[in-house]
Amino acid sequence: MTDTPEIARYRAAARQWLAANLEARDPSQPHNVRGAGELSPEEYRAERALQKKLYEAGYAGINWPSEYGGQGLTDQHARVFAEEAVQYRTPELGHAGGTTYGPCGQTIVRHGSPEFLTRHVPRMLAGDELFVQLFSEPSAGSDMAGITTRAVREGDRWLITGSKIWTSGAHYADYGMCLARTDWDAPKHRGLTWFAVPLRAKGVAIHPIREITGDAEFCQEFLDEVEVGDEDIIGEINQGWTVAQTLLLVERGAGRDDPLNMPAAQPAVIDPQLLSLTRAAGRAQDPVARQTVARIHTADWAKAMLGQRITGLLRSGEKPAAGVASYWKLAAGIYNPERARLVLEIGQGLGLVWKDGDEEGNRAALDYLNSRVWSIAGGSNEMQRNAISEQVLGMPREPSFDKGKPFREVVNNAREWLKS
Repeated sequence: MTDTPEIARYRAAARQWLAANLEARDPSQPHNVRGAGELSPEEYRAERALQKKLYEAGYAGINWPSEYGGQGLTDQHARVFAEEAVQYRTPELGHAGGTTYGPCGQTIVRHGSPEFLTRHVPRMLAGDELFVQLFSEPSAGSDMAGITTRAVREGDRWLITGSKIWTSGAHYADYGMCLARTDWDAPKHRGLTWFAVPLRAKGVAIHPIREITGDAEFCQEFLDEVEVGDEDIIGEINQGWTVAQTLLLVERGAGRDDPLNMPAAQPAVIDPQLLSLTRAAGRAQDPVARQTVARIHTADWAKAMLGQRITGLLRSGEKPAAGVASYWKLAAGIYNPERARLVLEIGQGLGLVWKDGDEEGNRAALDYLNSRVWSIAGGSNEMQRNAISEQVLGMPREPSFDKGKPFREVVNNAREWLKS
């Protein structure tokens, strides 16, 4: 698409600022590889400072509301900056950065009160506050509305008690966007409220979970009468499931175009890491390897186009079914494991044993170990199929024993069933 004169001027200004203020990115280095290692507290401080540099120059929150610290520009401005910034080393704020400028941030902007947004959004964009999702629970599984973390009002304060799990980046974040039950006599999809919980507050304990990669991306949190106020509520009291629907839509691929995201794959540009691995394995002229590279590249392109198509539908003037976003999430959950397997086939032994400093094999192995993440995190493949069948195709819902019942009764019934 040809730039309009306004966008061309914006692109030129961004290109000039980037060249003068940021380091060029080494194209041979992978970008944000899961499990590639944890940053030290000093390194995180440096990354936050780099984020603040972007913010002060007007290149953070490009398409976020200007009244709350953003630039109030269009999605096209944000994409242009992303296209230019890909050549430079931008802030690496890990998973907490991804949720701050993705699901948490975009949900907060849509549902937070003006006072909440004024207090938090500028600090989020400047890298001073990183938000993560305190959503999943050990006992709820994929039933996101079946949570039992409770918030009890005492005077003008709330006391939150419970446990959350599979929270990416909680150990270095500042706030948790926490879903708690505030009305036990309402059905399970009602009586829920979101709170911004300071993760260094009294009563919060964070336990990192070591994974197969050796990394500790995920955490479990224990909340013991953590005190928050009405000013920390996101959305309306007892209307948290409406907010949760927005968060899930963004998490599953809708609207994720903050200015630090990588631009979509291009039809004539094959993943450079894939080409590097093929050469390192000595298979650049191997017809089987070349065919596999072509197969991966074709699927990469199709997946990118699917993502753009779904994002366009979700942002159109019409209101598509909420399950539309599940198509992209399901595609990732099916394709990512298959892609990781094919990459290992290309690398052969290089993906199993490599020397220190050999990024090709290291990345292929890490991608393979992480390849099942998208088939589970953010809602399993089975949950996405349910959403598509019920919300898009209009098929009958699965039978539910708890529909319309007070959640207190549902929990008590479950306890009785476990005893019998």
